[in-house]
Amino acid sequence: MSIYLNKDSKIIVQGITGGMGSKHTTLMIESGSNIVGGVNARKAGTTVELAGTTQPVFGTVEEAMKETGADVSVVFVPPAFTKDACIEAIDAGIGLLVVITEGVPVQDTAEVWSYLQSEANHAGTRMIGPNCPGIITPGESLAGITPHTIAGTGPIGLVSKSGTLTYQMMYELRDYGFSTAIGIGGDPVIGTTHIDALAAFEADPDTKAIVMIGEIGGDAEERAAAYIKDNVTKPVVGYVAGFTAPEGKTMGHAGAIVSGSSGTAQAKKEALEAVGVKVGKTPSETAALMREILETL
Repeated sequence: MSIYLNKDSKIIVQGITGGMGSKHTTLMIESGSNIVGGVNARKAGTTVELAGTTQPVFGTVEEAMKETGADVSVVFVPPAFTKDACIEAIDAGIGLLVVITEGVPVQDTAEVWSYLQSEANHAGTRMIGPNCPGIITPGESLAGITPHTIAGTGPIGLVSKSGTLTYQMMYELRDYGFSTAIGIGGDPVIGTTHIDALAAFEADPDTKAIVMIGEIGGDAEERAAAYIKDNVTKPVVGYVAGFTAPEGKTMGHAGAIVSGSSGTAQAKKEALEAVGVKVGKTPSETAALMREILETL
């Protein structure tokens, strides 16, 4: 089992002919993902050769889905065009939309988020991102840029705001492995939240324990703590990046800014610990806490 993505997922890439799109499509194919084509309106009807495969390029997401049966789209288009690419995919009824692009204007993402909540989203598209590494179900499928060689299949579910911390945690716990690892992105507005992933991992019988990585800024981790208290029965360990961050300075992600006592790493740590989540001060310490839990299961 896994959440959102598995070996049967058929993936298209919006922006497959661009530099980043072609590079990471190659890596996705090499990971075993079932890539069935790409989208670029200006190169419709052509093909691209990637990792020993010939990938058709379609003019629209709707056409790509009709011809290939695709149910996942990964977006590698410039920030200025990301909103239109997302709305096109939502209108086409794609099941999972993974937006890798960094630097998308927050207003654009907010408009896409609002569109996802509207009646126009009849298919119930789930969006992950933007500004994220995507999602990987080790040994089955990768939709995004996570290095697929870090860790294999195992009992841990991972949800993280940070791409690099996703990779580090997977490496730290590679001896156990993961059911699914999902990087949700660190922008102020994102499609899939910690709570969404926690709910999916709680429902997945092959996920035995969960690692949740947060960071300073906003109140997502505090809301996740409240959700865990009422809804999650599986053990959860956490890590919050940014204990040494200065107040009032944006750190890394656009959403990672502390204002007063709100959004600090310490406040998030305390909220999580209050509901029984063990929180490490470093990624390595967090991995050690998870190891202790797995040894008792």
